[in-house]
Amino acid sequence: MAQMWEVGEPGVVRLPSGRLIRGRGLRNPLPAGQTPTFGVYLLGKEPPEVSWESRWLRWPDFRLPADAVVARATFVEVLERADTDRVEFACGGGRGRTGTALACLAVLDGVPSAEAVEFVRRNYDPKAVETPWQKRYVRRFA
Repeated sequence: MAQMWEVGEPGVVRLPSGRLIRGRGLRNPLPAGQTPTFGVYLLGKEPPEVSWESRWLRWPDFRLPADAVVARATFVEVLERADTDRVEFACGGGRGRTGTALACLAVLDGVPSAEAVEFVRRNYDPKAVETPWQKRYVRRFA
């Protein structure tokens, strides 16, 4: 049985395919309501334990993923799991790394890479994808 996010929940982004993904900052309290069934935590150090299935993608603050191949495989898995799971991306503040990951996911879901940052800023957070190299990473993500 599918366990989807509710449209309108804080941080939830609808991709062009209709899949729903939540982004959030770990420095903020866990939003009220549903919890993820799968989370990917984009941090330079190991994330805190959570009560749902999760994965750590090593990604230092204001930088890019430590391993681009692992990052791409993780993004593909997230896109597939979003059909049946409540998936979230989260980093410290929920903007730079989380926004970049959401933009890459949007590219995999059909948004042209040149438009993916704007898509995430419009649908998630106007300040998402913080650094020039994160923007370039998304533009080159294909």
